[in-house]
Amino acid sequence: MAAPQIVNDAHPPEEPITSPAELDGVAYLYGHPLLNSLSPPLHKTVYTTLGLNWGQIPLSSVYGTSATYPPPYTRSPPIDKYLASIKANPKFVGSSVTMPHKVAIMPHLDDLTEDARQAGACNTIFLREEQDGSRSYVGTNTDCIGIREALLQNSPSTEMFQNKPALIVGGGGTARSAIYVLRKWLGASKIYIVNRDASEVETILNEDRQRNSGSAQAPLIYVTDPAVAASLEAPVAIVSGIPNYPPKTPEEINARQVLQAFLGENPSSDAFKGVILEMCYHPVPWTEIAQLASTAGWKVILGSEALIWQGLEQARLWTGQDVVAVPGVVDKVKDMVAKSLAERSSKSNL
Repeated sequence: MAAPQIVNDAHPPEEPITSPAELDGVAYLYGHPLLNSLSPPLHKTVYTTLGLNWGQIPLSSVYGTSATYPPPYTRSPPIDKYLASIKANPKFVGSSVTMPHKVAIMPHLDDLTEDARQAGACNTIFLREEQDGSRSYVGTNTDCIGIREALLQNSPSTEMFQNKPALIVGGGGTARSAIYVLRKWLGASKIYIVNRDASEVETILNEDRQRNSGSAQAPLIYVTDPAVAASLEAPVAIVSGIPNYPPKTPEEINARQVLQAFLGENPSSDAFKGVILEMCYHPVPWTEIAQLASTAGWKVILGSEALIWQGLEQARLWTGQDVVAVPGVVDKVKDMVAKSLAERSSKSNL
């Protein structure tokens, strides 16, 4: 067998930003990697149900092949080129924004919603018509809505979260969004953070102090010792926002041990401990963390739930319609996502 080809990914090929002539409205998915994203088919399902000739296009080019090492990746165009293109496109209706642009794009937009400001990340751009006839490009954060609805609609009661601790696993955009949700809508008393990278957590803490100086908020507590985690008041809600990779470095192993201390020992009965939203849903939705939590007595909420609700909120902003109230939309989106994930799981088991 030939040795895999080594690819220099410093300057991957850049493809033009397309706007298919056959579509009446064009939404984009901006970021990378995008190979596993369910966002385009989710939005296509909504548009088809609404009778709209729209589509969402991933803005990335793939470089590398199955024979290369590292494996294929996607790369999106730079922010200035992306914004110039969508502003010149009369068919543009909105855009999803994913990593690594969720924070970097914020200063380049005309305005931000309170959700984007407080979450410290933007995952959605929508158009706002101004009184002078101009269009503003506004950034918001529908991940907040996705996390909120995933937790509220899949938990025994909404009251279970009030004045109880919660836990965040990770230090990126998902962690920031989850902190905002747990404070604003779920009423957490305190929020523990578990993450391998202390500098990422320090950045979150500094941002939080700047945004909320002098205001009463559920405190953020970075926990790095499994023994300390085991001694603290147990959380009732966990949001995990890290990739599904086995821990390898000392920092990763320690963070996993801290999480396991929070999850607790295997239950001797069917006692319910709380809910965990596992935001990682690809390549398969049932992750190692999901299994650990389930074994320890936690109810696992799949990240596909958050994906669905944040996508429906995007569609509401882009179409101007209450898409959740339109008969068939939610059921068709859920069915599409479930079938897509089942297909991925079956392929991974081959």
